[in-house]
Amino acid sequence: MSFFNLSLLLKGFPVKETNKLLKSIQKLNEVDYSEYLKRQKQDIVKYHLEHNTFYQNFAKSANASNWERLPVMTKRDLQQPLAQRLSKGYSKQNIYKNKTSGSSGDPFIFAKDKFCHALTWSIFMDRYQWHNINLNTSKQARFYGIPLDKIGYNKERLKDALGNRYRFSVFNLSDAELEKNIVTFKNKAFEYINGYTSSIVQFAQFLRKQNIILKQICPSLKLCIITSEMLFENDRKLLEEQFGIPVVNEYGAAELGLIAFENRSNQWIINNEDLYIEILDDNNNALPLGETGRIVITSLYNKAHPFIRYDIGDIGALSENSTLKTPILKHLTGRTNDLIRLPSGKKAAGLTFYYVTKSIIEDSGRVKEFIIEQITLHQFKICYVSETELTKEIKRKIKTSIDNYLETGLDVLFERKNTIQREKSGKLKQFKSALQ
Repeated sequence: MSFFNLSLLLKGFPVKETNKLLKSIQKLNEVDYSEYLKRQKQDIVKYHLEHNTFYQNFAKSANASNWERLPVMTKRDLQQPLAQRLSKGYSKQNIYKNKTSGSSGDPFIFAKDKFCHALTWSIFMDRYQWHNINLNTSKQARFYGIPLDKIGYNKERLKDALGNRYRFSVFNLSDAELEKNIVTFKNKAFEYINGYTSSIVQFAQFLRKQNIILKQICPSLKLCIITSEMLFENDRKLLEEQFGIPVVNEYGAAELGLIAFENRSNQWIINNEDLYIEILDDNNNALPLGETGRIVITSLYNKAHPFIRYDIGDIGALSENSTLKTPILKHLTGRTNDLIRLPSGKKAAGLTFYYVTKSIIEDSGRVKEFIIEQITLHQFKICYVSETELTKEIKRKIKTSIDNYLETGLDVLFERKNTIQREKSGKLKQFKSALQ
């Protein structure tokens, strides 16, 4: 047995059983899947209404047979001691416990029962195999953050060593450090890259400057998996050109596992085996396929802790080509707490601002990274890392673009920096708003 599967089993995660369950779900036809989903939704609600005091109090008038009337829970609803949210019979001895990244501004500790967590890993292994990546044997080049305290740092390094992966820094993206990355890729037989979009994109920009195709110096490379941050199409093109391998989008959350993963046809396939995804409007009504709204997710197997109609804080839409058995994520447009608020009363996704300035800034050829900050209703600041100041002409083009996509009369400031501060996780938050 491979080390990865063995490590899960030694920790009490029944991956053999969850692999079997996953295959049985995937074999269901559309009609049988509909019955499975209906039954599983009712079962998980009934379970928590009977065994979870937190959910009993949260959903006092809930009826497992009336799904649309179930309350929608948010991260703030879950910001109370974990012990108060666990189902009867569960404790730290028989759960998987972790915490969310806090990228939404509302971090909390959560739990999964061991069967649920094993199923999460079964699904990850299944999806990676779509692209001939084996979590047990394929060596990973990992572009993630890492705790900087000694204990946390050493713990993650040990996990990396045992997990057949090598972690690159996302906190130090200097040319000297990126040059070291190239040497490492020459000397290690990586099969895939996995990590934060912004860090991987900056590495690709450095490769372009050095006129290097990564697969030519690391022939074992097969795939690049982007996660945790938005991937724009021009960035995908850059990565595919400089790495010489396909790029796929992964969408997940620590508390839920894998939410969606791209197949070989670049369709973002929703994980419908252990999750149920809804797109809701502001009044918690389901939206038609193709329309953008709040992403609300139910974990169908987590008995230790309820995630039932859980508003994850993201905004997106399902494709018009979706079916109940094969839902497809059309797009993600940002987070609900990252909305731009404008003087006219208009609102827009924060990444709109980032996107409309991105192509102009990158065309300048000077900027490595940048972020957008909303300071007041009228005032925005673009912080960027560059060897030289943006020219007046570039700034004028950016201002014109903002006028066209958002509204006129906005005050846009520019601030050149040596580095841009990343979050503790190592992620780069591309749009920030000081408004509540």
